[in-house]
Amino acid sequence: MKHLQNLGDLLDKDENPSKLALIDLSVRGKVRRFSHENIDAAAKAMARKLMNEGFKRGDHIAILAANSAEFLIAYLGTMRAGMVSIPINHKFPNDTIEFILSDSNCKLVFADKDRLSQIPEVYPTVSFEGTGNNSFDDWLDWGDFETVVPKKNEIAMFLYTSGSTGRPKGVPLTHQGHLWVIEMRLKQKPESFHKMLVAAPLYHMNGLAICKVALAAHLTIILLPQFSAKEYVEAIGEYGVTWLTSVAAMMAMVVREEKLLQDTDLSSVKIVRMGSAPVSLKLIADIRKFLPNAKITNGYGTTEAGPVVYGPHPKGLMQPDVSVGYPIEGIARLVDGDNLTAEYGELHCRNPAVTPGYHNLPEKMHEAMTDDGWYRTGDIMRRDSEGFHYFIGRVDDMFNCGGENIYPSEIERMLERHEAIEQVCAVPIPDEIKGFKPVAFVVKVPGINIREEDVKEYALANGPAYQHPRTVYFVESLPLTGTNKVDRKKLIQTAEKRLSDAG
Repeated sequence: MKHLQNLGDLLDKDENPSKLALIDLSVRGKVRRFSHENIDAAAKAMARKLMNEGFKRGDHIAILAANSAEFLIAYLGTMRAGMVSIPINHKFPNDTIEFILSDSNCKLVFADKDRLSQIPEVYPTVSFEGTGNNSFDDWLDWGDFETVVPKKNEIAMFLYTSGSTGRPKGVPLTHQGHLWVIEMRLKQKPESFHKMLVAAPLYHMNGLAICKVALAAHLTIILLPQFSAKEYVEAIGEYGVTWLTSVAAMMAMVVREEKLLQDTDLSSVKIVRMGSAPVSLKLIADIRKFLPNAKITNGYGTTEAGPVVYGPHPKGLMQPDVSVGYPIEGIARLVDGDNLTAEYGELHCRNPAVTPGYHNLPEKMHEAMTDDGWYRTGDIMRRDSEGFHYFIGRVDDMFNCGGENIYPSEIERMLERHEAIEQVCAVPIPDEIKGFKPVAFVVKVPGINIREEDVKEYALANGPAYQHPRTVYFVESLPLTGTNKVDRKKLIQTAEKRLSDAG
């Protein structure tokens, strides 16, 4: 493997350049295939065009689109030219997109045809579809290009947070830091036969990191434009996928496609890796029913500190099913007040991938960092006797009910042990007496009946009384955010409206 210097230049020329790098399923009814050499040449062509059009090193270039080969090429080419790539969540409302474009001082926007109308006219745009001026094809200036060598801590990309508690925050990330991420992943020596199915959006850390690791490791990516449980399963069978990457909410929807799963050849799958949200034992059992030969692991990462926090246990112990892993020494710690080696507390991270600071928000970064240089994740973890960590909940999600602190994930994990319950999201609702009270949205296991009273009785029998949901709503599925996490904010709004309507 060559020494990596620029996050947009990942081709290992010691490997076979003609090997299949990408199967792109973004164009309905059409399968597009790209070799590693094809991706490399297109990224060069993008970089050449940006330079020839007068854009300068450090300029900010945005991408507003669903997943596609063009998205990936624009992302890599921008960074290869020494410019800053800014993938934007296209599910944001138009005013939020406009805010991000302005906040980042964007100079150019690449977009697919479905999102062009979301871009204010003041910004120059390039369309991923079509031909002629300002089309993507026109923006590929084929030829050789000498990749820009970044300076120490030079910014490669901005990712904007979801903005669930206010305006999205711009998170600058460096070439140096995220090349370190790739190198750490390559130490695990992923085998070259792997085909990785990617349905996570490329405007999110998860999807981007997976694609970069796959390119650097000379693997093959099967890229869906967006997540659909049916298309996800079909892609596994059609392309012999060996490695599934997802979040828990995605896999919960996949395992409900029982007939399709039974009718599809899933024998190729060797690895299932989930992240970004807690995983229940029930979900793992459901996955194993259909993928008995796959290794299932749960991972962890943040936009601000990257996806490398946990690693192999020093004694070679297997990671427990619902654990997020064993903390890498010097990179992760649990903190409870003044106790820096707590068994239960907030996770702090320190590694080369940590952002140098929120864009235009120095006070927010000061709040997020400790005096000794650790990033406060806001995630509460516990450590077991072997040192493995388990996700408890978000500091921001915790609420108080009658003097008792409640983490919604604790309610969810407890209820999901019930044989009739597939998935749960617990949310707080204001209460005049208790302050807040928990309400649960429940997805039933198909074919098994359960009543609201049954859920409440189970909660009272299997957890502290203050945790039991005061109201239970049965739903067909849980709504997802643009990053495929359960949309808690939307469910809180739904519960408040239902309770208000009920008087």
